[in-house]
Amino acid sequence: MAPPAGGITGAVVGAEVSVTVSLCHSAAPAPRRDRGTVVHVTQPPTPGRARPLARLARETTAENPWPLRLLATKIEEYVSKMTQVWVEGQVVQFSRRPGAGMQFLTLRDTDADVSISVSLYTRTLAAIDRALPEPLDSGARVVVQGRPTYWTKRGTLQLLAEDVRLVGVGDLLARIEQLRRILAAEGLFDAERKRPLPFLPRRVGLVCGRGSKAEDDVVVNARLRWPGLPFEIREVAVQGASAVREVTAAIRELDAMEGIDVIVVARGGGAVEDLLPFSDEGLVRAAAAARTPLVSAIGHETDCPLLDLVADYRASTPTDAARRIVPDLAQETVGLDSARARLREILAQRLDAEQRGLDQVRARPIMTDPSVIIRDRVAELDAARERIRRGLDHALTLAASDLRAERARLTALSPQGVLDRGYTILRRPGGAVITSAEDVKKGDLIEGILSSGRLVAQVVGATKPASQIPAAD
Repeated sequence: MAPPAGGITGAVVGAEVSVTVSLCHSAAPAPRRDRGTVVHVTQPPTPGRARPLARLARETTAENPWPLRLLATKIEEYVSKMTQVWVEGQVVQFSRRPGAGMQFLTLRDTDADVSISVSLYTRTLAAIDRALPEPLDSGARVVVQGRPTYWTKRGTLQLLAEDVRLVGVGDLLARIEQLRRILAAEGLFDAERKRPLPFLPRRVGLVCGRGSKAEDDVVVNARLRWPGLPFEIREVAVQGASAVREVTAAIRELDAMEGIDVIVVARGGGAVEDLLPFSDEGLVRAAAAARTPLVSAIGHETDCPLLDLVADYRASTPTDAARRIVPDLAQETVGLDSARARLREILAQRLDAEQRGLDQVRARPIMTDPSVIIRDRVAELDAARERIRRGLDHALTLAASDLRAERARLTALSPQGVLDRGYTILRRPGGAVITSAEDVKKGDLIEGILSSGRLVAQVVGATKPASQIPAAD
């Protein structure tokens, strides 16, 4: 149906919404909001005066736009100039269409959430199936040779495949080995980075496949060892294109949760290509960045993805992981009982030794009659006092004897001793001692000091010393 005069009919691509807008030539154009979409309406060109289309995209304007068919044609022309290209990815959403001349599949990037539609002729697919060890199917990791094409009718980009080859296991292992050397050089595998697992975690985070046997191996065996152990389980894809993204997201989610003390990533055995997601660089770096201790239980003993090297503990199997994350309650009970018995024995031995010592103390005489120690100390004190008294008496006797001897010596040397023997000291009235007859003359008064008392006398005569009398002629 043709639009009314003075109006336009538009379609919002991808939302399947059509809008019909009527215009009045005398009114000014105004924007209109409809469910969050702004539709700008411009005045239609005057009949007979159509302007030429812009040559380049940057020359287009709201008044001179390109028709959508022109844009689609230019995109098709640009894409058609691209040469063939080899791309690597993983096949997803592939369902064969019997009897159809064209087959379609989706190729997804192995590391990022990027995909592209791939088309190939049925005869080309048949030739590819004959060249492969097994028919091409979803989940295969492949390299595709094709040419990009643009379908103008739907506005979609796709890849027209001419050859599909499986990525060899040898090539994958070589890439993993190269990545291992890079991560090892960065120190992600160093033993110093690995943290000890908790003795008894409050809660265990488990990343495993949906309904997998590995989940039962971990949960059942762990709860057999420690009944009632709480788990926080995240069931994710453990192989295929979405495995890396889902496992990485689960590790980060569990690492951020409070109360989870250890994370277990578990998967049963499988082919080498099935375990490739656990050697993905993004997943390995996410595990290395986790703050919670991580246990890797991927495959069997002989399998060794890179996640095993960066994990804090590498379990050979999911059952081994269950034995490692929790202690065995029965063994711990036995050990506790043994420790109690040893402690009881040690305490009994100590009590016996102390009891023997106490009995020996009680057997001493002093414990029978506590006054014995007082009497012994009193006797010792009396003996000491007697020794002091005798020593003091002896010292006083010696001191008295020495004093008498010193007194006798002093008495013998004292002037008083001389006087006691009948001698007298004569002094002149002025106090001067008379030592010679020349010191006095007749009629002088002199004082005599006796042994007892004094006297005053008058000189009636003095005789000179014999040495001073003149000799007779």
